[in-house]
Amino acid sequence: MKKQMLKILMVVCGLLLVVGCSNTSTSADSKDTAKKDGTVTFYVVRHGKTMLNTTDRVQGWSDAVLTPAGEEVVTNAGKGLKDVKFGSAYSSDSGRAIQTADIILKENKKSSGTELKTDARFREFNFGSYEGDLNHNMWTDIAKSQGKTLEEWQKAGISPKDFANSVAALDKTRVEEGSNWPAEDYATITARLQDGLDDIAKKESRKGDHNVLLVSHGLSIGALLDTISPGYKLPDGGLKNASVTKIEYKDGKYTISDVNDMSYVENGEKEK
Repeated sequence: MKKQMLKILMVVCGLLLVVGCSNTSTSADSKDTAKKDGTVTFYVVRHGKTMLNTTDRVQGWSDAVLTPAGEEVVTNAGKGLKDVKFGSAYSSDSGRAIQTADIILKENKKSSGTELKTDARFREFNFGSYEGDLNHNMWTDIAKSQGKTLEEWQKAGISPKDFANSVAALDKTRVEEGSNWPAEDYATITARLQDGLDDIAKKESRKGDHNVLLVSHGLSIGALLDTISPGYKLPDGGLKNASVTKIEYKDGKYTISDVNDMSYVENGEKEK
């Protein structure tokens, strides 16, 4: 009888040890998971001024290199950001965005070895058959489609949503289907931008608290802010080249902080 009781006690003790180890393991795993779910601070930079910007041409998916002045402003931004450690870096796959990101990373003193990743989802709006045309021609067509003169249209102002949707509607009447990449409507643009940001935010948050460089385009950054905070109003004149906009991500939520911040450019310029 005593032997049987001893065997039972040994079995019970063994089971308790297994359960205890299991709980410890689960607790440790939970702590590891919690550590990896950090705050991601996006430093969203608009690319520098390009040759097509200078000639006042429509530049969406079409591309041009930075002007010497554009390179200088981006270099100053890079110097101003030199002490910000970037755990990761992303840009749209347009050359002007890649060039901007490369200059910033080159100037950065704490992010050596950070590899730039490109993502087509962060491209500028696609303007279809208007790509490379004069902005004046596209704006005049939009105004006319709304029964306004160019002056009336410009005075009234137009939201990025209405702007994109107007171009998309006009583009359908200008080209045969399949002959060109069609101009994007606003729903298409915001869907790809939000999808890209969500993918990166979730992936980067698993690494814990850190900063991420993201180089994109003026209208696209504005549309991204609009998806986070519907109806978000951009500064008059839009976002400046090489300006920094900060977006924080934590537990599935985004917070907009600085927008169109040129202080990094100004601080970098002082180093001359």
